[in-house]
Amino acid sequence: MPRRKNTVGTTLDTEGAKIGEPVPKAIIDINTASVGVPRQAEDDLRTELSALRQQVDRLQQQVISAGRSAKAGAEEAARQTGALVKHYPLSSFALMAAVAGLLALASRQLSSPRHRGPSALRELRDLYERMRGRI
Repeated sequence: MPRRKNTVGTTLDTEGAKIGEPVPKAIIDINTASVGVPRQAEDDLRTELSALRQQVDRLQQQVISAGRSAKAGAEEAARQTGALVKHYPLSSFALMAAVAGLLALASRQLSSPRHRGPSALRELRDLYERMRGRI
């Protein structure tokens, strides 16, 4: 018949462990010579939970306010850009064309050349021509 589990914390034997004695699977406190997890008051959990909820609420408010300020900044930039284009349409068009040209030039310089070495298609064509020449 198996031993009954002891739910109450037991004290440690100061003489040492005996052969065949079951090893407790719990926290062993050396200072008080007790085995088990000490009970915690439920009030502590409630206060910790309420503090965590307050922190989450504060974080939500910060994220909402940051989103609103970013939206306001983007709207202001769009409004200013629209006013600039309205007042200087030719200069704006020339500036955008110059920027597009610079981007196209930069992308062309950064991209790898198309005809570095023989491609697989070119190799197949060469092989086909050599076989055709032999026939």
